[in-house]
Amino acid sequence: MIQAELIIDAKSVLGEGAIWDFEKKVLYWVDITSKKVHVYNPLTQTNTSISLEYMPGNVVPRKNGGLLLALENGLHFLDEATGGLDFIDNPESHLTGNIYNDGKCDPTGRFWFGSVSRNYDIQGAGSLYTIDNKLKITKKLAGLTIANGIVWSLDNKYMYYIDTPAYEVWSFRYDPESGEIWDKNIAVSIPEIEGWPDGMTIDKEGMIWVALFGGWKVVRYNPLDGTKMEEILLPVSNVTSCAFGGENLDELYITTARHGLDEEQLINQPLAGGVFMAKPGIKGIPCCKFSG
Repeated sequence: MIQAELIIDAKSVLGEGAIWDFEKKVLYWVDITSKKVHVYNPLTQTNTSISLEYMPGNVVPRKNGGLLLALENGLHFLDEATGGLDFIDNPESHLTGNIYNDGKCDPTGRFWFGSVSRNYDIQGAGSLYTIDNKLKITKKLAGLTIANGIVWSLDNKYMYYIDTPAYEVWSFRYDPESGEIWDKNIAVSIPEIEGWPDGMTIDKEGMIWVALFGGWKVVRYNPLDGTKMEEILLPVSNVTSCAFGGENLDELYITTARHGLDEEQLINQPLAGGVFMAKPGIKGIPCCKFSG
């Protein structure tokens, strides 16, 4: 059994969006509800926070420096040093009941980001978008409920995607040059008893790791045949996202949440909302950065 250790006793309400910057050797993550972007440096074992006016659904590094955020009021560039924001656009400015959720950059540097109803409860309210290096936004999918984890296969031929209430990981054919996706299929089916599929990452062998909200674990699946390979159990139920990091990309960082837990559950899960790290014996790949 792979063991996970607590590295940040953050007690975040809704910790999410873990992503490792291989050049800077830091972990970025967000606490959506508390309106914070966090930066964890494992060398110094320090976690610093940037407070925001609006809820961040995710964070990704930029190739040219700085960060890109999907806040509840749209996309912004963030100056990490000053905390200053530069507004880009908001494709759902007319949908005041929606916020943005998980997102990630594809191998060519496009940023893919999804939306969800503010209380995560309206079926079909969400969509999936991309923004390219010319800051052009394109809608890719509609009718999603909780737009969530996303990764691309190592050969760049497939995109894997999670709409949480489907209890599935979908596969799409993917063209890196155009960013087009097509031919949707089910790569992995997850029994409801296992938990809600949330954030996701991919390892150097092309296997996907899925955080299971309410499931107390992260599970490694083979997306080619849907088989469950191994799992990392945690002492908290609401596991939200995961990302490979560390000097050799052999450490799996895992975010969790206190969101949805009642008083008794919080007493029984004192580490809920913390960030954990496990060494699963396999390496990940460097994250892709936004090209704009």
